[in-house]
Amino acid sequence: MTALKGRDIDRFLAQPDLKSGLVLVYGPDTGLVGENAGRLVRHFAGDPPDPESLAQLHMSEIDADPQRLGILARSPSLFGGGTTIRIRGASNKLAATLSELLEEGAEAVFIVEGGDLKPSDGLRKLAESRRDARALPCYADSGQTIDALIRETFVSANISLEADLVPMLREMLGNDRQITRRELEKLVLFAGEGGKLSREDVTRLCGDNAALAIDAVVDAIATGHARRFDEAMTRATSAGTDPQRLLIVAMQHFSRLRAMRAEMDAGAGLDQVISRATPRIHFSRKASIEQQLRLWSDDALASACNRLATAIADSRKTASLAAASGRQAMLAVCMAAARR
Repeated sequence: MTALKGRDIDRFLAQPDLKSGLVLVYGPDTGLVGENAGRLVRHFAGDPPDPESLAQLHMSEIDADPQRLGILARSPSLFGGGTTIRIRGASNKLAATLSELLEEGAEAVFIVEGGDLKPSDGLRKLAESRRDARALPCYADSGQTIDALIRETFVSANISLEADLVPMLREMLGNDRQITRRELEKLVLFAGEGGKLSREDVTRLCGDNAALAIDAVVDAIATGHARRFDEAMTRATSAGTDPQRLLIVAMQHFSRLRAMRAEMDAGAGLDQVISRATPRIHFSRKASIEQQLRLWSDDALASACNRLATAIADSRKTASLAAASGRQAMLAVCMAAARR
C-alpha cells in the first residue's frame, strides 16, 4: 500500500522517494491539493520549473484529445532525463490511461490533482496499489496545523504579533489552505520585514472575510434574534461560506459557552469569566457574550450542542441537504434562545 498519512506526507513532500511514476494528490481542500502539487512540481521540474521538462494539462484537454497524454509521456525529453506531467482536475476516466503508461515504464512523473475521491474510485485504487505510485490525501487543516502555519509565516518574515493573535487569526481564516495562505501573505506585505501586527491591523485587513459574518450568525443564534440570524446567514452564504463550516463554528461556540457557564455555576463572576476567556473575546462582542451567558443554562446549552452535533452528522451523510438542514438546526436553536 502506498497511501501516505500524517508525517509520511510531509516527509515525502520534503524528499520524494520516486524518480518516475504516479503521485496522486487529492482531497476536499483544493487549496492544499494545489499547494502540495506545486511543491512536487518544483522538486521534479526545478524551481522555477524547466519548461522543457514540464507539461501541464487539465482533464478537459485530455477529454478533448485522448491521445495527448500518451504522446507527451512517450516523447523523450530534448535534454535527456524524465518528463514531469501535471494534470489538474483529474477524473476517474484517467485511471486506465495512467495504468497503461505505468505498465509501459514511461520515463515520466505524473503529478495528478484530484477531488475528494472515495476508496473505491479508480484513481485512488491505482495510486494505492502500485509500488511506483503514491497517494497523498489533503484534508482540511486542523487548528494545530493552522497555528503552526501562521507562526512559521510570521517567524520567517521576522514579524512580531500581539498576544492571542494566532488563535484570532485561526478563527478568522478558517481551515482552507489557499485562503489562509493568501490572507497571511497580505498581512506580511502590510507589516513588512521585521514589522509588527496588532489585533486592530488584522481586523482591518481581514475583516472582510467570512469570519465576521460567522460571528454575526452565531451571536444572532445565541441571543435569539431570528431576523438578525436570517440576515447574517444570507451575508455569510453570499460570501461563499460553507454551510457545514457554519454548523461546526456554531457547535464550537455553544461548547465554549457551556464551559464558561460551568465556571459561573462553580462560583466565578461573569466579568471574571469573560476576562480570562481564551482566546480572548474581542471588545466588540463582549456585550453579546455577556447576554448569552445570562440567557443560557447548562442544560439548555447541552441540548443546543446535541442539536447542532446531530445536524453536522446529518450534513456529512447527505451533502446535498447540508445547507437546508444546517439552517433549520441553527434556526431551531435561535428560537430556543428567543423563548428564554
